[in-house]
Amino acid sequence: MSVEQPLWRALTAYRALTAVYAVAIAVVARDSYERPQVAFGYLAVLLVWTLATLPRFTGAARCTRPFLAVDVGLALAGILLTPLADGAGRHAADGPTLPSIWTAGAVLACALKGGWRWAAAASALVGAANLAQRGEASPNTLHNVLLVWVAAIAIGYVVEVARASERTLARALEIQAATRERERLARDIHDGVLQVLAMVQRRGTAVGGEAAELGRLAGEQEAALRRLITQGPVPEPRPAEPSGSAAPRDDERPQDLMALLGRYADARVTLSGPGTPVELAPHAARETAAAVGAALDNVRTHAGPGARAWVLVEDEPDRVLVSVRDEGPGIAEGRLTEAAEEGRLGVAQSIRGRLRDLGGTAELVSVPGQGTEVELTVPKQDEDGREAATGRRDPAQAGEGTQ
Repeated sequence: MSVEQPLWRALTAYRALTAVYAVAIAVVARDSYERPQVAFGYLAVLLVWTLATLPRFTGAARCTRPFLAVDVGLALAGILLTPLADGAGRHAADGPTLPSIWTAGAVLACALKGGWRWAAAASALVGAANLAQRGEASPNTLHNVLLVWVAAIAIGYVVEVARASERTLARALEIQAATRERERLARDIHDGVLQVLAMVQRRGTAVGGEAAELGRLAGEQEAALRRLITQGPVPEPRPAEPSGSAAPRDDERPQDLMALLGRYADARVTLSGPGTPVELAPHAARETAAAVGAALDNVRTHAGPGARAWVLVEDEPDRVLVSVRDEGPGIAEGRLTEAAEEGRLGVAQSIRGRLRDLGGTAELVSVPGQGTEVELTVPKQDEDGREAATGRRDPAQAGEGTQ
């Protein structure tokens, strides 16, 4: 049930009760009217209109703009007819108008239908009519006008917030339903297609020859299908603008790191991460993806072309963690220092240098015989609270090779 429905039901009851109340006041004060035929003629129309239109107040769909205009117009007519029907004494003593508090129901209907803007317009018209029929701005009149105006605007605003929350909830439920369906399909696919592709890959590699190529293709399709059912389609990264291009560059739009890393996933590299985009500043996303590429190049170079690697992305509130783990032989103690002295700066510059320029860190953990893990930490904001890594690396470092 919509969150608005209880409000519409309460308004329906309010209109019926206040119409009866207005008639009761007129009956009690019938001897004080100078023109009772005007008062009771108007109240008869008001009572018939209220009872006849109760079914329209079951929801916003049936309360159209012309209908609400007539409803507010009936309230205004009753206010302006009060001096004509009422006795001069009661009129001067701030007595009730002919529709009395029924008028607030017309204003509240506008608030439920159109939000606080419609409520402000309707309550302003009612307030102006009250001031016009009194002829002066007495404290009691101003108090009533202000009360209706504030209450109507507050209720209209609450209705707008409730509608926005309802739309958000509906969208969340749609996403939840889609996620559950994707998980169900993933289970079915895993129990069938993925297992067959994995078996073809293993058997083809074992047999060799043309079967090995078939196994390689099956492995690539298994990785692509696994990525599709766990993360959804990965969009292609936008190509970089050519040097000297006059087209404007949008350096402020966040870029999805998962989309950039998707091109590294294949039969030997498993990419895992959140099901939602991992957004970073464009330069930070590109440099992080390049550092991951450098780490995977090291895996292929030093662990062999058939070595498996796993890339895990974690999106935290203030930073992004990316770990690259392989099943290679590991790095002997002191090997990185020797590589740096020989001028091979893949880890020192292509990985650690990039992360240092982004304000992050790159930690390497390796145990001989147990593989290597590179953990990259990329902050989402710098020390000044701005998006991290909006600068550019030194061009001298752009062409560095791997270890």
